[in-house]
Amino acid sequence: MKLYYIPASCSLAPHIVANELGLDVTLVKVDHRQHRTEAGGDYRDVNPLGYVPALELDDGQVFREGAVILQYLADVKPEAGLAPPHGTTERYRLQEWLNFLSSEIHKGYIPLLYATLAGKYVETAKPRLEQRYAWIEAQLAGRDFLMGEQFTVADAYLFALTGWGQAAWLTSYYKADIHFDGLPRLAAWYGRVRARPSVQLALGREGLA
Repeated sequence: MKLYYIPASCSLAPHIVANELGLDVTLVKVDHRQHRTEAGGDYRDVNPLGYVPALELDDGQVFREGAVILQYLADVKPEAGLAPPHGTTERYRLQEWLNFLSSEIHKGYIPLLYATLAGKYVETAKPRLEQRYAWIEAQLAGRDFLMGEQFTVADAYLFALTGWGQAAWLTSYYKADIHFDGLPRLAAWYGRVRARPSVQLALGREGLA
């Protein structure tokens, strides 16, 4: 398999999951401005929409949506427990989390990352995102991870997104800073996830350590 990624983007999530599972995945770095791979190929041949992640299977099929890629990878080694079994209530809870993260957190950051274009919309977008994080803080009561005691692909996704609000090189240029003030459970969760060997390996490989 090949995982097409841009450092520090949402593709960090499947990178972490691949490390968690010990999968043999070839990393292919993409230039987000030129939409070209390190080898010089046109990334739009892989994903005409131009964004990452993309996961190319050994038979040439390509998955292009992060939430699908995360679940696919988890199902390669279901015994690892990174996603509950299909057909269970817990699997739907995982999908609920992934949809929430995609629509409310991931998309919530977009106006902050494009603050110049977003203009005054940033003034309403940032408080809304902060409210969503406050809701996550409440859900973490009595839990080590989003789904309970088990680390799942949802944690990998949230970690990748939350990193945008913590990275100095992003927060100094954009208006994406999200502070953990008043969010002790979220801060503790972030520290637990960041300390995982799979996360440290991914951060190191992407030059983010």
